[in-house]
Amino acid sequence: MDIALLIVGFVFTIIGILGSFLPVLPGPPLSWVGLLLLHLTVAVPQDWWFLGITAAVALIVFALDYVIPAMGTKKFGGTKAGMIGTTLGLIVALVFPIFGAFGIIIWPFIGALVGELLNKADKKTATKAAFGSFLGFLTGTFLKFLVAIVYMGLFISKAWQFREGLFPFFN
Repeated sequence: MDIALLIVGFVFTIIGILGSFLPVLPGPPLSWVGLLLLHLTVAVPQDWWFLGITAAVALIVFALDYVIPAMGTKKFGGTKAGMIGTTLGLIVALVFPIFGAFGIIIWPFIGALVGELLNKADKKTATKAAFGSFLGFLTGTFLKFLVAIVYMGLFISKAWQFREGLFPFFN
């Protein structure tokens, strides 16, 4: 059973990293579920302080992911249309990888720009607002990715620390 929990927990941490970029998946909370599953194994002692602190961090980052893009958009004079355009641009980047790895950066900006241009007549204001929306999106994504990577590192560290209990047949 421990091996199954270990594998499923590892899969959750991987999905959590992917969820840092995909708007439909809550990245850090999914990575935290991976840590929880690891702590449910017999080999890894349950550390409720560790789980509580990492859960709080995951929930705070999850909430900030909705606040940061809005703050960036408002700071640069953007509107809800720019935020919607950023999200649609991200979806385009994932469905049609035209620019390869750079598409995940280029398409959200293009989407924000188009959203602001549809909402405003002034190109300079639309570009500035699109930049704000895009900057907020990048900040939120980077924060989620950073937390998910740290949780992956914690998962591997804990699994390695208790490897003899998790993999007794390899000793």
